[in-house]
Amino acid sequence: MAEESPDSAYHSNGSSLEEEAERMEDEEQERLLSYWQSVGRGHQVDVPRDMAEPIQQLTRNNSPQERQTVPFTLIQRKEKLGDLLYEKRQYGKAKWACIKMKEKQYEQSICLGFMKLMRYICEQNSSGLYLGITIPIVTIVHTDEAQSEMTQAVTVAYYLPEVLQDEPPHPFDSDIVIEEWPATIVYSRSFRGITNEDSIMREINLLAEILESPELCLQDTFIIAGYTNPAAANRHNEIWFLQRP
Repeated sequence: MAEESPDSAYHSNGSSLEEEAERMEDEEQERLLSYWQSVGRGHQVDVPRDMAEPIQQLTRNNSPQERQTVPFTLIQRKEKLGDLLYEKRQYGKAKWACIKMKEKQYEQSICLGFMKLMRYICEQNSSGLYLGITIPIVTIVHTDEAQSEMTQAVTVAYYLPEVLQDEPPHPFDSDIVIEEWPATIVYSRSFRGITNEDSIMREINLLAEILESPELCLQDTFIIAGYTNPAAANRHNEIWFLQRP
């Protein structure tokens, strides 16, 4: 029987290792996609198969060291008996990738909007590059003047990393628009858990009671800042009131 040459054995093992690595890669993609699809069903959202690669890419790059926080200047911290009630912050002028959504439920809007932004972040842009995670992902919500109920229309937005602020990559998805937001003073209060119409209205009313002069802020426009992805169970969120210009 002819002996296998060392050269051919090397190629054979090399191919096997490559195939094994590819198989493991595919399994990881399937596992992550299946998890997101399961979470999506809980929010009545369909997570399509073409999200497998962006989900995997975002998951791999989602360590705290990889995330860039939207920069701000702290103006004031309001505390009571050692508990932080709210922070007053100054955010500078900056460019954001924004998408307007109007699903029946708030959770559906943020999940579908976030998936579209994930595709943009994960190479579906004119640079063809992975853009990097920035936190928080924010959602602009609107209420009636009496702050008694939310409207369905929301805007989900992703802060472009510092290195991309001057020349943001163009999104392939025409629903995503690059907007430049002016410098803004916000009053921010943390809360945890899911975000839906009820929890958001509760947080809006709570912060309105705590602020000394809530009338200095916009009465019908607020921001929900999310520091964990919509698939997480115990999310870290903030409610932002925007000081009138």
